[in-house]
Amino acid sequence: MPPPPRPKPGVIPLAPLNAGDILGGTMSTMGRHWTQLFGIAVLAYGGALVVLGAALAVAYSATSDILDRAFDSGSYDDHFDSGDAWSLGISFGVVWIVALLAMIVATATIYAACPAVLQDAVLGRRTTFGAVWRRAWPRVPAVIGTMLLPWLAAALVMALFMASYIFLIVAVVSSDASPGWAVLGFVLTLAIMPVGIWLWVLFSLAPAAVVFESRGPVAALRRSALLVKGSWWRIFGISLLGYLVATVAGYIIQFPLTIIGMITSMPGMSSMGPDPSATETFAAMGSYMAFILVGTFITQIIAAVLPQLVNSLLYVDQRIRREDLAPALAEAAAVPH
Repeated sequence: MPPPPRPKPGVIPLAPLNAGDILGGTMSTMGRHWTQLFGIAVLAYGGALVVLGAALAVAYSATSDILDRAFDSGSYDDHFDSGDAWSLGISFGVVWIVALLAMIVATATIYAACPAVLQDAVLGRRTTFGAVWRRAWPRVPAVIGTMLLPWLAAALVMALFMASYIFLIVAVVSSDASPGWAVLGFVLTLAIMPVGIWLWVLFSLAPAAVVFESRGPVAALRRSALLVKGSWWRIFGISLLGYLVATVAGYIIQFPLTIIGMITSMPGMSSMGPDPSATETFAAMGSYMAFILVGTFITQIIAAVLPQLVNSLLYVDQRIRREDLAPALAEAAAVPH
């Protein structure tokens, strides 16, 4: 006799999941709860774009004269000096920092919203934008912690990685350098890359633990490491597949928008004079930049939502496998909500 069908009150069967179950559950969740997922994503990244736009406007208003002199090739040597370069660097460096902070908060909001949506999607329950927001937003600071702590470890890894490249460059360009520098750089390069990937997978389930179990950042990272233990390769493969699907989907969306932007900006670019100002250049490229921003905006939403749904379902799967969570989920699904 064939085995009885696995209970499936929501987007996944309440049993150990394979890669197809996880990807199918991800797509089903995005289809059933797209208003909550993409609504919060638009709110989060839209807010980040507003902050970035305001920072750019302030920076441009403060440096517009310098930019005009920089674009004026005829007077560049006479009027653009190192002080101007420092002013531009500081202004747009501040813009970069503001953009980075805004993107961290926006991404953490998405990372909290995905497991918040899955709490209902796995049980087959309906939910609302407000319910998901109330569940996700208080967990954003803890999610930021789970993002930043591994990033600090990754920063150390990247510092060692850059040091290995310096060793290699010294060995190549210096005739007096010992061959040992090249060997050391090569060995460090081979050793550090796997460490970074290992840390990424080890802590990939932490945002889900923050939301599902209301854990703090350090406790969630420990929880993720415990759940990943013994299943690292499987989680790595399925997570990588999720990122690959998100990358392909984003490229399919962004490529035609880029082409349309290039076509629509051609009349403005062709009408510019031989020595355009910064304002004229920005105005001529406005339509192109608008399409690029729209494509990047949509791609960023997909790149944040889809892989995080995959990781959140991997969290549920690991708890089903290790802690026999399926009966508790089935019981919760049967309770009227």
